[in-house]
Amino acid sequence: YPSGHLAILVVREKNQLICIVQEDKPINAQIQAVFKSSGRSTCYYPNGAVWINMNIQGGQYLDQGGNRVRRWTWPNSIMTPEPHVPLKPIFISLNRHVGVRILRQDKIIVSFLARGQQAKFNMGTKVKVSNVSRLPPLAQLGEDELLRLAFRVSILRLFDRLHGCLNFPSTEQRDKIKPPAYLITQTLKILELCTTSDISDELRSSVSAIVN
Repeated sequence: YPSGHLAILVVREKNQLICIVQEDKPINAQIQAVFKSSGRSTCYYPNGAVWINMNIQGGQYLDQGGNRVRRWTWPNSIMTPEPHVPLKPIFISLNRHVGVRILRQDKIIVSFLARGQQAKFNMGTKVKVSNVSRLPPLAQLGEDELLRLAFRVSILRLFDRLHGCLNFPSTEQRDKIKPPAYLITQTLKILELCTTSDISDELRSSVSAIVN
């Protein structure tokens, strides 16, 4: 800081990097944020309450009373029973000199500005898509399981459309929006399983109608 107090500290712990933001105090400076290259990060309000909490699945934004204001899941997160909630970019100021921009999972920018000069640290995390939305092996999928997966994707697509209706009331705008990549991937995987599985043509047609 211009005061000479330590603002940001980057350390290595075993196989990960940790970025720590401290408040502008000479002694007993409180930690205002911790960002880990493993994907776990937390930002704190000045009163010490959790402000933003993130992991490799997604994150949540809380008010000072601990109530959740919003949550999101990363596009490449592992499948969960809950529908995918996309991130809306978040910009917060931890103090007069340090700000945080959360744009996507691999672009979480910690910026420091003082005396007309700026330093930036990208503490985002890359997650391989190959580990995402993995369906059970083909041999384990029966007719009931195929239908269950198909209905699940159908429900997630419905939630995505409802989310689009809330954000884009105009039908013209809404029609231009494509489903999230993870939903398209899951749909294609289910259709592929239908073509390679020993199931009836009637069931194959039913699954195709459900996911489309």
